[in-house]
Amino acid sequence: MKFIKQVCIVQKKDTKKMYAMKYMNKIKCIGQGAVTNVLREQEMLKALEYPLIVNLWFAFQDVEDIFVVLDLLLGGDLRYHIQQNVRFTEDIVKVYLVELASALDYLRCKYIIHRDLKPDNILLDEKGHAHLTDFNVAVYVQPGKKITSVTGTKPYMAPEIFTNNYLHNDPPSYSFAVDWWSLGVLLYEILTRRRPYDIESRTPNSKICQMFQQSKKPPYRNHWSREFLEVITDLLEINEDDRLQSVQRLKTYDFVAGINWSDIAEKKLQPSFIPSQRSLNCDPAHELEEMIVEPNPLHKKKKRLDKKNKQNENNFDPYAKTRKELAEKFMAYNRERDMLEEKKEENEFSDENDTSSKPFTNSNYINNINNNNVNNNNSNSNVTVTSVSNRKGNHVNNTNSNHTNGSN
Repeated sequence: MKFIKQVCIVQKKDTKKMYAMKYMNKIKCIGQGAVTNVLREQEMLKALEYPLIVNLWFAFQDVEDIFVVLDLLLGGDLRYHIQQNVRFTEDIVKVYLVELASALDYLRCKYIIHRDLKPDNILLDEKGHAHLTDFNVAVYVQPGKKITSVTGTKPYMAPEIFTNNYLHNDPPSYSFAVDWWSLGVLLYEILTRRRPYDIESRTPNSKICQMFQQSKKPPYRNHWSREFLEVITDLLEINEDDRLQSVQRLKTYDFVAGINWSDIAEKKLQPSFIPSQRSLNCDPAHELEEMIVEPNPLHKKKKRLDKKNKQNENNFDPYAKTRKELAEKFMAYNRERDMLEEKKEENEFSDENDTSSKPFTNSNYINNINNNNVNNNNSNSNVTVTSVSNRKGNHVNNTNSNHTNGSN
């Protein structure tokens, strides 16, 4: 899905809060067959709210693009930090392990398999806490059932996704354990700057199956502690039934002894790696290259659309029907409004059960927020664009030299 998604930093006018905004060109989505995934991801994110994932706040559209507004994280993704040769230690990895395990445990409660856990999809906030993002290929699984489709990023995909499909010509059969395998690959890569198995996107599936059939263990470093070796070995267990795949089991390992698990979701653990606040947490050379191929900056969007609409009045639009269907299927979303309405209902319920309390009288504030809400047709209703970037969530400012990194 290269060049479908762009990311910019935006500010909500009334609250002044900063967000990351992903915008996706409808024609490119249609052309690359990505419409189903885009709509499914949006619907999934509406149902999720957790401190250690990148949460959806708003979704809206115009004639040209779909917009989704997400948590803004300024610490960069783990891929960037690995490429910068950051020396990660077991103590740092321990924090990532428990935070990502907590996120996976939350998703399991929602019957969701992420299926694309990798360094590119782990964003750090300013304090170094890890957050899971990009639910583009995530899937719901019914209780007691398994998934049979093949998707993900090949070097991080679990053995069970390959074996049945390519050895016995049967559909794969897998469940939540695949995300924990990916977590093991990720932690291994953080510490060694290489993955445990020599698998690339072009590696033949037959060769991958042969690797796993041989049950060959990846090379572990001699200086790793016994406690960490126990965890990484069980995460990279080829047999999914024996693999470490739950927070409940993880709590039994000496490596995480002493962790207060109630502190994790509240981000009370102190990561020992803090992303730089004085330099870019992205590659500016790559960003500038991507900016050159971005021909339609958002600050000129309204003028451009007005001109385009006039030109298309007498021209045939081959995508008109499909774009209309996409516009009808897309549903605008406003988490902030939903939270206010829930709060109002709670207050009203409290008033009904407490005659001494005063009735809720904050309707003027709610009306003011609603009047400023993003809607289904106007992409500029309540946000101010600050910067533009590429698909990977690394950003370069569109008007000045201040750079930042957001969530994708």
